[in-house]
Amino acid sequence: MNKKIGIQGIKGSFHHLVAMDYYHRDVEVLEYLSFHELAQKLASGEADEAVMAIENSIAGSILPNYALIDEYDLKVIGEHYTPVNMNLMAIPGQKIEDIKKVFSHPMALLQCKEFFKKHPHIKLIEDADTAEAAKRISENDTRKAAAVASPAAAEMYDLEILASEIHTIKSNATRFLVLGREEKKPNGEKLDKASVKFDLKSERGSLVSVLNIIRDCYLDMTKIQSLPIIDAPWKYSFFVDLVFERPEDFEKGMEVLKIMTEDLKILGIYKSNLS
Repeated sequence: MNKKIGIQGIKGSFHHLVAMDYYHRDVEVLEYLSFHELAQKLASGEADEAVMAIENSIAGSILPNYALIDEYDLKVIGEHYTPVNMNLMAIPGQKIEDIKKVFSHPMALLQCKEFFKKHPHIKLIEDADTAEAAKRISENDTRKAAAVASPAAAEMYDLEILASEIHTIKSNATRFLVLGREEKKPNGEKLDKASVKFDLKSERGSLVSVLNIIRDCYLDMTKIQSLPIIDAPWKYSFFVDLVFERPEDFEKGMEVLKIMTEDLKILGIYKSNLS
């Protein structure tokens, strides 16, 4: 039986392309139009694993997704960095001058803001998914409207690319997390990266002390993201990614941080996609 992989969006979306690239084998893709639904269905067991975007090199972190991973007690079992190629596409036979509205995911539109500054006649409308917007335009034969999506979506839904690679920074890339309900088992591969979450007491120098422990335990911090704790005004949770050479260094660091922090949670130990 094929593994069921949840994605945000539909076939032709960047999540779909990442799922195909990451698993390298036949999987059954389950489509969900929101990240919340994706997390919920993974937690309930409807999906075996899931692919979730977490940050973009232009638009930055997708903050609500950190909260979803924590809320549903999901485990990070892998990561995947992929170049993002944004394209303007529409029903064939039109020009950019004909387009009045463009639909796409808000993160996609944000990554292309410089392109659309040159075309002020176009109204930008946020949508649930890049590929879903492309599919809807195609199925409804909607004229004077376009979508921003991947080349795969244009091919899949018979749309014409009016402008290719319209993202502002050409080295544009997105980091995706691969999520499950259980921790990653080594299975012969070296697991050299971890994602952790902790809260800090409102004390002077508390974060600096944590960073010193990370350094002293030979852990390389590649990401730190704060998120406000909803029921505790002016108090924050911190989500941190750590890379390490030796598992014992990570274990030692966690032993110390457990004493120094509140609600320390290891979200996952996995293989770095950049190592």
